[in-house]
Amino acid sequence: MSIAGRLLKPLFEVSPTDLPALEADTETTRRLHQVVFTVTECCQTTLFHSRFASLVPRMNAYPEELRGFAYEGAGVGLAALDMWLPWRRRTRDFVAGPGSPWVYAVYLGAGMAFARMHRDPERFRAGLGDPLFSWVVLDGYGFHEGFFAHRRTVGERVVPSHLSGYARRAFDHGLGRSIWFTTGADVPGVVATIGTFPEHRHPDLWSGVGLACGYTGGVDRPTIESLRVAVGPHLGELAVGVAVAATMRHRVDNPALHNDIACEVLCGLTSKGAAELADTALQNLPPDGAEPAYEVWRQRIRARFETGTVRSRHQETTP
Repeated sequence: MSIAGRLLKPLFEVSPTDLPALEADTETTRRLHQVVFTVTECCQTTLFHSRFASLVPRMNAYPEELRGFAYEGAGVGLAALDMWLPWRRRTRDFVAGPGSPWVYAVYLGAGMAFARMHRDPERFRAGLGDPLFSWVVLDGYGFHEGFFAHRRTVGERVVPSHLSGYARRAFDHGLGRSIWFTTGADVPGVVATIGTFPEHRHPDLWSGVGLACGYTGGVDRPTIESLRVAVGPHLGELAVGVAVAATMRHRVDNPALHNDIACEVLCGLTSKGAAELADTALQNLPPDGAEPAYEVWRQRIRARFETGTVRSRHQETTP
C-alpha cells in the first residue's frame, strides 16, 4: 500500500450512516446505494493502484452497466492524489489517455474529491486543459455537497462563496443530481425540494435531475412518466440531462434499459437518437465567450426539444 493511499483512504470512506434515510429495502434504495458504494469502492482502489496499467483492468472488471460509476470512483481517487502529490497530473493524463472514453464520469468524480477535501476546484478545472467538459468537475462538486452537506446546500440553499460565474450554475447541475438520490428518486419529493429554491435556480437543478434519472435510474416507467408531468415548464432542461446521459452511455457502448425508457418518455427519442442529438450539438461550438461553450452545447440540445424539432411520443399520440 502506498503512503498516500493509506493516509487518504479514511477521508473517502462512506458508511451506511452517511447515506440519506430512505425507505429500507426497496429496489430504488438498493440501486442508489449500489451506485454510491461502487464509486466509493473504486475511489479506494484507485488510491492504491493509480498506475494506469493497473487501474484500467480493475475498472473494466466491473459489470458493464456499473462501469461508468467505477470510472467516476477512479476520478475521485486520481484527483485526491493530484491534490496530495501535486507534481503529477494524474487526472489530466488519464482523460488524455486510457480514461478518455469516460471523461464525463472521471470529471464528476474529480469534483467530488475537491468537495471532500474542502478545496476550491476552479483552478484545477482550468488546469485540465479542457475548456469544454472540464465544467463537469463543478457538477461533481455540487453533487457531493448536496449529498454529504445536505442541510447546508439543500436545506439552507447555500452556494459555496468561492464559486463565481458559470461555476455556480454547474454546481447546481450536481445539486440537482443529489436531490434525485436524497429523495430516493421520489417524484413528489424532488418537486417539493426544488420548489424551495429560488426560481432562477430551477432550470439547472432540473437538468441535474434529468442526468441522474437518465444515467443512474432506479425507477420504473410509470415513475418517469409522472416525472414528465410534474416537471412543468422545465421539461426542456430535464430532457437535456437525459440526452447527456444517453451520449455518456453510447460513447462507451454502455446502454441501459432505464436510459432507454427515460429517453423515450422525456425526450421522445430512442437513447441512440438522444445521444446522436447531443453529439450533433457539439459540432462547431464557438470558443468561450459570454457563456462557456459547454453551456452553448446544452442550449443547443434544449432548443431542439423546446422548439418542437423533436416531438415527444406523448405529443405524437395526443389529438
